[in-house]
Amino acid sequence: MSRKNREASERIVDLDELYRLLRASHVRAQGVVDTIRDALLVLGPDLTVISANPAFYRTFHTDREATIDVPFDKLGDGQWNIEELRLLLEQVIPRSASVFDYEVTAEFPKIGLRTMLVSAQRLAHSVNEQRVLLVTLSDATERRRGEAEKDILIGELDHRIKNLLSVTHALARQTDVAGRSAEEYRDIFLGRFEALGRSMEVTSTGKIAELPALARAIIEPYLDGDRVILVADEPKVDLQPSKATPLGMILHELVTNATKYGALSVSDGQVKVDWDLSTDEDNATWVHLRWEETNGPETAPPEATGFGTRLISFTVERELGGGAELSYRSRGFRLQAASGSTPSSSTSSGCRAPWSA
Repeated sequence: MSRKNREASERIVDLDELYRLLRASHVRAQGVVDTIRDALLVLGPDLTVISANPAFYRTFHTDREATIDVPFDKLGDGQWNIEELRLLLEQVIPRSASVFDYEVTAEFPKIGLRTMLVSAQRLAHSVNEQRVLLVTLSDATERRRGEAEKDILIGELDHRIKNLLSVTHALARQTDVAGRSAEEYRDIFLGRFEALGRSMEVTSTGKIAELPALARAIIEPYLDGDRVILVADEPKVDLQPSKATPLGMILHELVTNATKYGALSVSDGQVKVDWDLSTDEDNATWVHLRWEETNGPETAPPEATGFGTRLISFTVERELGGGAELSYRSRGFRLQAASGSTPSSSTSSGCRAPWSA
C-alpha cells in the first residue's frame, strides 16, 4: 500500500472513531436529558421549539407533532402567550441573561389549572453557533397549594390566639370578686380558663369537633364519686371551632353550678344532657340542647344575675345565634337552648348534621 493510501485509510479510521465518540457522547447526553423530571424545551432565536424532552410530553399530555416547530407562545391553547414573558425570553438571547422561576398560572389542556415556573438560559455551545434557549418548566402547583394552606393555618392560629386573649380578659374582668377570697377567685377563674382550654383542645387537631365528644370532654373532670351525668350518644352534630368554644364554656358553667348548688351537690342528684335536630322553612338545621337536673336541691331564680348566667344567655344569643330558656324548678334546674346553622339536607335525628358558623 502506498504512503498516500495509508494516510487516507488512517484518516478514515480516525473519522470513524471520532464519529463513534461523538455519537456515544450524544447518546449519554440524551439519556441524561431524558431522565430529567422537569419539562425541558430548546427554543430557536425566533422562540420556536427545536426540541423537547419526554418529561414535557408527559407533563402536558402532548406529542412531538403538536410541539416541534411550533412557536412557544402558540403551544397548548396559548397559555404561554404572555407579553412580559415573551419580552423576558427575547432579552435572554442578545444579552446572555437568564430568567428564573417566572410564575405562570393558567388552565392547560388536559391537565387543568396549574402553576408553572419558567426558567430560561442561553446555551453556551449550540449547533452551528445558533443562539438557542434552554427553557425549564417546573410544576409548582402542589408547592403553591401547600404554601397557601400554611398561610391559612398561620392566619387561623393568629385569629385563635387573639380570641383566646380576648376571652381570657373577659373571664378575668367578669368573674366577681365581691365577697370572695383571692383563693376562691383563683379557683373560679382557673376553672373557667381550663374549660376554655378543653373546648379548644377538641378542635385543635384540625378536625371538626362534634357532639357528644365535646360535652364529654367538658364534663369528664366532674365525674368523680357517685355523680351521675348522662350524655346522649345521638344525634352526631359537627361543630366548627366558632361554635365548639362557646358551647364548651356554656357546658362548663352548667356543670360547675350543678356541682356547687344543683343536682351534683347531693348524692342522689342526676344530670341529663341531650339534644335533637329540626329543620326550619329555609332548610336550616336547628340544634335544641337540653340540660336537665333532677333529684337536686330546690331551685329558685337568683336575686342578682351572676356572670355565669349572663355568659350563658349572651353566648347562646350572640355566639350561637339562638335563644336560651332557664327554668328554676322545684325538682331541679333546666336549660333549653336552640341554635340555628347554615342550610343542610341532614335533618333527621339519626343523621350527622352541621352546626357551623
